[in-house]
Amino acid sequence: MRFTRLFFIFVHMKTASKFQKNLVLITLFILPLAAYVFFASGVNSFAKLPTITNNISDVSTFKTIDGKSVTLKNKITILGFMGSDIEKNKAGFFNLTEKIYNKNREFKDFQIVMIAPDGKQEQVKQLMKKVATLTNLSGWHFVFANQEQINNYYAKMNLVFKLDANQYTENVFIIDKKLNLRGRKGKSIKGDVEYKEGYNTFKVSELYNEMNDDVKIILAEYRLALKRNNNASRKI
Repeated sequence: MRFTRLFFIFVHMKTASKFQKNLVLITLFILPLAAYVFFASGVNSFAKLPTITNNISDVSTFKTIDGKSVTLKNKITILGFMGSDIEKNKAGFFNLTEKIYNKNREFKDFQIVMIAPDGKQEQVKQLMKKVATLTNLSGWHFVFANQEQINNYYAKMNLVFKLDANQYTENVFIIDKKLNLRGRKGKSIKGDVEYKEGYNTFKVSELYNEMNDDVKIILAEYRLALKRNNNASRKI
C-alpha cells in the first residue's frame, strides 16, 4: 500500500511545478531524516562536554582486594564512592551497571572505579557476586582507603555536593583520560545555563538520558582523536 502511494505521488509529480516537486521531496525524505538526526543526537546540547575540575588526583595509591593498583590515566572512567553501607546503597550500582556499564564496556579504555572504605572488602565481594550474574566485570574496579584518605581525595575534587558521614554519595563522575572531571557547566548552544558535576545512580532517567548522552560525547571525542592520529600517521 505504501509503495502504491509513493508511485502515485511520483506520477503526479511529472505535471507538478518545481516548487511542488521540491515540497514533496522534502516531506517524503528530508524531514524524516532531520527528525532522526535530532532524536538520535540525545539530550545534551553542549557541543563539547565542559570540564568541571582540572587534573584530579589518581587513585593509584589505593589498593584493590588483591592488593593491586588501579589508575585513571589514559582511561575514560566513571568514578564513584561506595560508602560504608554497601547493602543499602547497592541499588544504585545495579542501575549504573545496566544503564551505563553494559552499554560501554566493549570500549577498551572505558572503566568504572569505585572507592570504598577499608574493612568493607567482604561486603564488596558479596555485591560483586550479585553483579557478576548480570555482566562481565572486567571493567569494574574497587579500591579501598581509610576514611581520612577518602575525605581528602573527594575534597580535592572541588565539588558542590559533599560526601555524607559514611563517605558516600549517590553521584558518580565522568573522568577523562587526562584526569579532568567532565560535566555540564555554563551556557549550552541553546543558551540555557546548566551545571552538572555528577549523575545520580538512583535516578534511572538521569542515567539513561543525561549521563548516557554525556558518556557518548566523551567516547566520540576520543574516537575522533584516534581517527585523526591514524590519518596523520598514514600521511607521514
